[in-house]
Amino acid sequence: MNRKIKIIGIGGGSSSGKTYLCNKLVNIFGNDKILAIPIDAYYKDLKHLKMEDREKINFDHPSSFEFDLLYKHLNQIKNNNQIKLPIYDYTTHTRKNEYHIIDKEYCVILIEGILSSYNKEIRDMISLNIFIDTPNQLRKVRRTKRDLENRERTLESILKQYKNTVEPMYKKYVEPMKKYSDIIIKEISNNDKGYITLINKIKDIIDLDEK
Repeated sequence: MNRKIKIIGIGGGSSSGKTYLCNKLVNIFGNDKILAIPIDAYYKDLKHLKMEDREKINFDHPSSFEFDLLYKHLNQIKNNNQIKLPIYDYTTHTRKNEYHIIDKEYCVILIEGILSSYNKEIRDMISLNIFIDTPNQLRKVRRTKRDLENRERTLESILKQYKNTVEPMYKKYVEPMKKYSDIIIKEISNNDKGYITLINKIKDIIDLDEK
């Protein structure tokens, strides 16, 4: 077992900048050192439901995620075993038939998503917990833009979902995760103390691994 592998949780509200931060970290340190796993890949596959029933699902509720599979995969990666990372299709609310093969050794695993530290078994595996604390109005604007451009949604459906599930679930499940955070990031920039601390922590992890 490679005991040097560190798991870092990247949490925060929808469109707070979690994926952007992960991509930035991979670019800084290299994809040979860091693996980013989106929690969204572990949305439950809804192929067994009609499309009209799939659209009624609350995708911001913990019950929408297959945490058991993610936990299993994280353990397999830590034991240097291959996994098949699911690929989720947001337009159909199903998993695609293809998947990403993960079979390399990494120094750092980033798990990012609104509920990255919700599951206790997964939370206990996390060495460093990050919460991106972005204001609600900014997140709402970003999410609306994203869903219009990339997920073939109507403005009406986006705003309805945000009001009925995204915002309430943030207050009920996501925001409380802040209490588990080791670092809170307000802005993903070199002017943010939390961001700089995270960069230095990852640098220390990688430097130690290379010795």
